[in-house]
Amino acid sequence: MQILKLAALPLAALAITACESEADTQADMAEDRMETQAEQSAAAAGMEEAALGMTELQLIDADLIAADGTELGDVEAVHRDASGAVDGLFVELDNTDPDRFVMIPLDGLSMRMDGDDKDVQTGMTAQDLAALPDAQMPAAGM
Repeated sequence: MQILKLAALPLAALAITACESEADTQADMAEDRMETQAEQSAAAAGMEEAALGMTELQLIDADLIAADGTELGDVEAVHRDASGAVDGLFVELDNTDPDRFVMIPLDGLSMRMDGDDKDVQTGMTAQDLAALPDAQMPAAGM
């Protein structure tokens, strides 16, 4: 009986790993869909300024930077209000496992030059961002 219990442990661990792998796979697929939708939306928006003096493509290529220059995350998509104006940014936070996404309103954000690159600067800290609720992944059309 003891041998059967011991033999079942690796099988249980394998089943848990398979579930985690499936959850990771689903999360990766959702992130890929969001990135594809963001790129399509940016292509459709073209060179028109979306927010913060940046095009939508520049926004989704931007890093989120703290006032001291610390990188806090990557902008993954824009959020638009009912009129179509950008009113927030979906950001993947750095150093989270599993990946965490938050939505940050435009208030308090600014564009920051880093050489030829444009980034988004916030007055928020990593702790402030960690305290935000998880964002719902944007749907098609964001």
